[in-house]
Amino acid sequence: MQRIGYAVGAFDLFHVGHLNLLRHAKQQCDILIAGVVSDEMLRQVKGIEPVIPTAERVEIVKHISFVDDVYVETTPSKMDSWNDVHFTHFFKGDDWRGTDKGLRLEREFAQVGVEVVYFPYTAHTSSSSLRRALDAISSGATAAAAPALAAR
Repeated sequence: MQRIGYAVGAFDLFHVGHLNLLRHAKQQCDILIAGVVSDEMLRQVKGIEPVIPTAERVEIVKHISFVDDVYVETTPSKMDSWNDVHFTHFFKGDDWRGTDKGLRLEREFAQVGVEVVYFPYTAHTSSSSLRRALDAISSGATAAAAPALAAR
């Protein structure tokens, strides 16, 4: 049976954590589809304004060598994504493991035979920390302080 993997993210401010997720996911499947959360969904679900627009994030992600195809998520339901893509494995950072959202996903996906696979979360780099660093730079902090801020 062909293993079709699905790894979803905003992939805004693309960083090594994103790359690690996609690399590890591809090692576990035959075909890897990267889900890119649309600008509208980022605003609605996370309450954040993306730095990089959807179309540009799609271009970046689809040119990652581990990625076989890209799907743009336009609804908050991962089951909607499954209905469109029909993946067999769903990959997520282990910061979701044991959370209400993670447990709900596991229950929903179990009903359609999808295995949820967690990978180590890259704690030292995140889009949130990069956003904080950019905010600090924008508000007048020195560029020299930015790497230290991004590491927090």
